[in-house]
Amino acid sequence: MTDIKVTFEDGSVKEFKSGTTVYQVAEYYQDKMTHDIIGAKINNEIVAMHTKLARDCRISFVDVTDPYGYRMYQAALKFIFEVAVKLSFPNVEVNFLHSVPKGIMAEIKGNKSIIKDDLNVIKENMNTIINNDEKITKYNVVRKDAITYFESHNQHEKAQNVHNTNSEIISFYKLKDYYNYYYTELPYSTKKINKYELVYLGKNKIVLVYPSSRTDGSVPEYVHYNNIIDTFEEGKAWLETMKVPYLPDLNEQVSSSKIKGLIEANELIFNSHISKVANIIHEKRDVKIVLISGPSSTGKTTTNKRLSSYLKTLGYDTIPISVDDYYKDREQTPIKENGEYDFESLEAIDTKMFNQDLMDLLNGKEVYLPVYDFVIKKKNRGSNPVKMTSNSILLIEGLHCLNDALTNEVENKYKYKIYLSPFIPLGIDRHNYVSTVDLRLLRRIVRDNRTRGTNVSETINLWQSVREGEEKYIFPYIHQADIVINTAYSFEIGVMKVFVEPLLYSVGLDSPFYEEARRLIKSLQGFYPIPSEYISKDSILREFIGKGD
Repeated sequence: MTDIKVTFEDGSVKEFKSGTTVYQVAEYYQDKMTHDIIGAKINNEIVAMHTKLARDCRISFVDVTDPYGYRMYQAALKFIFEVAVKLSFPNVEVNFLHSVPKGIMAEIKGNKSIIKDDLNVIKENMNTIINNDEKITKYNVVRKDAITYFESHNQHEKAQNVHNTNSEIISFYKLKDYYNYYYTELPYSTKKINKYELVYLGKNKIVLVYPSSRTDGSVPEYVHYNNIIDTFEEGKAWLETMKVPYLPDLNEQVSSSKIKGLIEANELIFNSHISKVANIIHEKRDVKIVLISGPSSTGKTTTNKRLSSYLKTLGYDTIPISVDDYYKDREQTPIKENGEYDFESLEAIDTKMFNQDLMDLLNGKEVYLPVYDFVIKKKNRGSNPVKMTSNSILLIEGLHCLNDALTNEVENKYKYKIYLSPFIPLGIDRHNYVSTVDLRLLRRIVRDNRTRGTNVSETINLWQSVREGEEKYIFPYIHQADIVINTAYSFEIGVMKVFVEPLLYSVGLDSPFYEEARRLIKSLQGFYPIPSEYISKDSILREFIGKGD
């Protein structure tokens, strides 16, 4: 066999025999990694670990702190959990419902009522699978055979998804005697999927908690947010009522020309939620300040406008305030350890001025609200004074709005906090769901390209820093929210696909974000496109795709 040269990410070069697997190369390189290697990229493309090397190449390895490695870890843990549950309790099925902060919510269906002690049995089987370093074998299956397999196992939604794909070959994975497929490559074996925790929620529901890129490879502490889970389950129940639990059901709505009705119904549901919030605020007579927060691309602008409209119908005068207008002048902006300005920390906000303005307004004084000039990096008082009356309410939007430290001088009785998050309770199938993070990224790619001329690679490049800011400054304060509003539509990926797919295809192989763009393209593949002509002019989606005028 001839020798081939492998160039690693640190610039080192090593020769291997042709036919050496990526897994074997990973074993050689492992000592140079801080965390266990989960997967690999060859020339920017994620590859299976059993891939045999045939020519000189550049390899970079990924671990759980890398977005690709994180997804592979997540998928492998789901597979291990599913197999362990079935080994523990025959004749049950595992459904993965949706992500929650720090983990995934699973539901065990069948004739077994799960109690807390059953988690010990499941964990014992999971640990056995992991400690035995069971191989996860990849099979490339002809599409027709994959459809037959899923139909024979009563997984009809998966069979329909395979039918709708453009690929003639479907990747199956085998662990022990069980088969499944995911929308990512899986690790070579189970040995390195050894950090996790199971949390019992009752009603046959369990949360899988696992490391991420923002926990430096350790398992984070699970924090339960009832308001998020309740909002998701409310949306899921509505989709069940509409007979659209899975992606193939949504596609059937498109192909049978029923989608317009579903879109209209979904908009009505969203409006009813905003109306409900407005009425709650109305009933809380002391509320004078509504604080609205949420991660990037959640539709804060549209939701704020919609809530303002509903409050006006109840007789309120709404006064909008953006926390961004209270940025400190540039010379006062805090600096990160790497020397960059830290615009996302609370210390970047002039909280003293902010609280003084709020207290003055609450006390009936006239206030000239500031406007921040992002060109000269300074704020100046506006020219039109604002004064509250007995029927005025301040609608404040900003990154830190859930954090009481932002409004520390204002009594809690005057405040009402809203957390916005777009999560789609539509399942792709029983084991895969629409990622909230991916949904927001797709929205941002389309919006930034349309409004700022930003290309896909630039948006993806900034995404991780955006996510880090959310993890630090929004997610720890979700429990302080009075209510959660879901700002996603069950149908919206089909609409977004029309706009985002051409942008994703523009990312070339030479881009370090090529693999991420291709992953997103693959995630869109099973969705039928939905024309934007059905989307109302005041829909949240218009914030991202444009008005269409």
